[in-house]
Amino acid sequence: MTSHDATRSYSLTLSCPDRPGIVHGVSGALVGLGANITESQQYGSPETGTFFMRVALTTDASAEDLRAALRPVAAEFGMDWSLDEAERRTRTLIMVSKAAHCLNDLLFQHRSGTLAIDIPVIVSNHRDLEDLAAFYGIEFHHIPVTPETKDEAEDALRALMEQHGIELVVLARYMQILSDRLCEDLLGRAINIHHSFLPSFKGARPYHQAHARGVKLIGATAHYVTGALDEGPIIEQEVIRVDHARTAEQLTSIGRELEGRALVQAVQWHAERRVLLDGRRTIVFN
Repeated sequence: MTSHDATRSYSLTLSCPDRPGIVHGVSGALVGLGANITESQQYGSPETGTFFMRVALTTDASAEDLRAALRPVAAEFGMDWSLDEAERRTRTLIMVSKAAHCLNDLLFQHRSGTLAIDIPVIVSNHRDLEDLAAFYGIEFHHIPVTPETKDEAEDALRALMEQHGIELVVLARYMQILSDRLCEDLLGRAINIHHSFLPSFKGARPYHQAHARGVKLIGATAHYVTGALDEGPIIEQEVIRVDHARTAEQLTSIGRELEGRALVQAVQWHAERRVLLDGRRTIVFN
């Protein structure tokens, strides 16, 4: 008889062409192994005709037995699917430049145990945040980037990712544009954060531009990285109302809080396997 100590928690995520019988097939395979489904969310996209599902479950069966039971169902419905132990933490590399607020929020939440990630290494094109990395006891790599050394810098980044088994890259105010080739390689595995105003302000000192135009809303957007700058599939957004009494410096401070909050939430949802790609959009089972 299997002991209760052998019970493990898993998350199953899947997508496939939408048709009848998917939920029945998945749940039947899991129940056939004595699994207990603790959470189940699904969505059928009318735009793409794709069905998405996330299932949380507990079972005494091994991961190998679960995968064996699910393979025939996956083949029948043409699924793209993944099964992970719920406790497994996502190996994450953080990239930064000079601004500390997003990195500090991520490191604090990581140390507090509320982010389901491991952070073996931080990469920066400057040395400004080396002391912050040292304070949290995380390896820091300075990889300077110039137009002439961009390819070399990305090769060094790839080597670090392979060395540390990196599954997720987080651009925590990293002020360099990744090459199209790297963006393609990291599709669905790299998250960026940027301010998002209505209207949007690009270039230097965006909060000062927003203040000069008298904006009434400021916000932040966390999204997956693509070759189209700041236009990848959106995972999370934060927004707050402001008025004419706010100074440019106050807008900057508020914006930093929103950026950190949105980025941490996006990383958490990704690490918990709650985000699935649907073309240029995301499905977030929060």
